[in-house]
Amino acid sequence: MNALDFLYIPLAVATAPVWAGKKRSGWNERFGKIPSLPAKRRPRLLLHAVSVGEVSALRELVPLLTPHCEVVVSATTDTGLKRARELFGEQAFVVRYALDFSWCVRRFLDAVRPDAVGLVELEVWPNFIDECARRGIPAGIINGRLSLRSFRGYSRIRPFFRRRLRTLAFAAVQDLDYAGRFQGLGLPADKCSVTGSMKWDAAKIEDGPVPGAEELARDMGIDRARPLIVAGSTGPGEEALFHAACPAGAQLLCAPRKPERFDLAAKDMPGCVRRTGAGGSARGADRFLLDTIGELRKAYSLAEVVIVGRSFMGDLFGSDPIEPVALGKPTVLGPFVADFEQVTAALDQSEALLRTDRQGLAEALRSVLEDSARRKGLAERGRRVIRVNQGASERHAQMLLAMLPARA
Repeated sequence: MNALDFLYIPLAVATAPVWAGKKRSGWNERFGKIPSLPAKRRPRLLLHAVSVGEVSALRELVPLLTPHCEVVVSATTDTGLKRARELFGEQAFVVRYALDFSWCVRRFLDAVRPDAVGLVELEVWPNFIDECARRGIPAGIINGRLSLRSFRGYSRIRPFFRRRLRTLAFAAVQDLDYAGRFQGLGLPADKCSVTGSMKWDAAKIEDGPVPGAEELARDMGIDRARPLIVAGSTGPGEEALFHAACPAGAQLLCAPRKPERFDLAAKDMPGCVRRTGAGGSARGADRFLLDTIGELRKAYSLAEVVIVGRSFMGDLFGSDPIEPVALGKPTVLGPFVADFEQVTAALDQSEALLRTDRQGLAEALRSVLEDSARRKGLAERGRRVIRVNQGASERHAQMLLAMLPARA
């Protein structure tokens, strides 16, 4: 054990009422007890992404890497691990990332044996970074993102972060604002580069129906002859807000971001039909709850208008609007987007989003549903922004491969 371990233990005890109440699996894996990967035949690259959003951002990057090296994708959350297996199970090793206790990190690295590490967005766990440096494993940040809120928090322990950031091979960040914040925490300027966001690359621009979408509509009893508003990644209090703001004659489907909120969300939409069939009758219903994981894209493809959740309550900091925009859906976003500043700013600059607040939401939804030309313009401008901003995955692939000891 080291000094960090002694710091983590009381923190774990103090926060136990929060994390212990959430259903989590894979505790042996969280403590680093994962099966050892097969012997390496080529250089091996570990890509670590926390949850679903970060894992999905790797969609275009992994196929660029697999011709040159073995790829291991790790994730922390249950949903992130499930998504990684869906996307990469046939082309990469998929494992759960370990807790940052020193002995867990050592077990994890002994089992994976990477030659280099790519950390998605900001996964600079100190024991992990220190152990990689001790073993001579180069590590770099890709798709780097550091919100103003996070920067202010980390600045309180700047010396602690400076040491770890200086050991990195590079940090490839999404925009100039993020670059300034990384450097403000101690990252040397010559190790920082602006490469854009891989989330633009992961966006699939499709005009046809998403496979399974019509089946979803049929199973839930959604009337395809009436407009449907889909609110994705919703947070506490938003289902009730969207329920009240939904115009007469329109249908509303809400998809909470966290599974543990499904029951509470259902209470905020009285009479809603749940995807799992737990309540309500499909016949004649106009409120729907998507209480499953992995079907949000299908729901988006059915929508006349999409609302991006976690953007209407000040303590939630937004969700990613790229997927519905890529599907050609006019997309409504609230005022709170601190976790997605770069993406939102690019879309706002081209007037590709409909921005409003809680007070103006009902009128915004009514007006956009009544104006087909406006909906078409929002969709076309949004897709144009996505195309212009793509290419970060290729840039990141070259930087990651350059860290490996040899390339095929």
